[in-house]
Amino acid sequence: MEIFLLYLSPSAFFLALDISLKFYHTWVMTINRRKFVKISTIAALSAQIPTFSVQAKEYFHTTIKPPSLHLGDTVGLISPASFIEPEDIEQAKQTFSGLGLKVKLGMHVLDRYGYLAGQDADRARDVNAMFADRCVKAIIATRGGWGCNRILPLLDYSLIRSHPKILIGYSDITSLLLAIYTRSRLITFHGPVATSNWTQFTTDYLKRILFHAEVVTMKNTLTTEIGRKIITPGKAKGKLVGGNLSVLAAMVGSCYLPSCKNSILFVEDIGEDIYRVDRMLTQLKNAGILNQIVGFIFGKCTNCSLGDEPSLTIMEVLQDHIKSLGVPAWYGAMIGHLPDKFTIPIGIDVEIDAERGTLRMLEPAVSSQPFAD
Repeated sequence: MEIFLLYLSPSAFFLALDISLKFYHTWVMTINRRKFVKISTIAALSAQIPTFSVQAKEYFHTTIKPPSLHLGDTVGLISPASFIEPEDIEQAKQTFSGLGLKVKLGMHVLDRYGYLAGQDADRARDVNAMFADRCVKAIIATRGGWGCNRILPLLDYSLIRSHPKILIGYSDITSLLLAIYTRSRLITFHGPVATSNWTQFTTDYLKRILFHAEVVTMKNTLTTEIGRKIITPGKAKGKLVGGNLSVLAAMVGSCYLPSCKNSILFVEDIGEDIYRVDRMLTQLKNAGILNQIVGFIFGKCTNCSLGDEPSLTIMEVLQDHIKSLGVPAWYGAMIGHLPDKFTIPIGIDVEIDAERGTLRMLEPAVSSQPFAD
């Protein structure tokens, strides 16, 4: 085209050049339009294709129950949070021997890293290893403290689901209980740790729920009444979720906290000033969690002080945050940092009666049949 234009008159040259430029512009726009349509079509189709993260396969929808415990079974002891002393292990061995159980120690159960029971990877490795170990029928944390939140991304939730077994503990162990229930859909248990004071009351409830697969109604005993107070009377049914309030509040916004829609929420805490309890309940409220629940139990706020400054009482805080929800609720259940405590299954259907202060299981929390891979 360039050679042809050289032999044209100036007027013809510019006319030809104008025609050429218009042709080129039309050709480019046609190509770009086709490209745009192609890209748009691909994008539209892509939007209809579900995307998967690396861990998406670890989300499950069907809840499973671990097999029940039997005399002679082996329980695994792990330290997923704060460290313990060797003498604590010896005491725990005696406790479980009295229950007719054998003990297997996690490889890192006595590790120490500052205030933690070893490095995060090692503590997580013990959790995964105990679930994978076919000889171990239940896993019990040695103590709480702090540290479980740090290892949640390191757990193998698919492995845990494929080897379901009882996991029990409280306080900081709340993180493990809720994360494994959420990500593996395995029923877990808020109850004593290995170093707890295993009273007859505590032991009896644990045996009925974990050994005998009973459907239990939990109610405070007269001899250990802890000042139960009704916030809002009434009955409600729902999935039971909860644990230590401080730990639960620290999990808000993460992928390890279960949905609280239509749930019965139980909480407890220890050593917190009342304004901190107020702050944590406010966080749950502002996050939309409290608005989803159908019932509420505050176990016990053990050694929670008013502080040196003017303060609200624990009941005033609960009246402010919970009564306005209009759901059955009470304070003072034997849950948490108490010598006598219930074993609370996380994830099962229950019914509560706030006026009577009862928590009634509507189904067994463990399976009477061994799990088949």
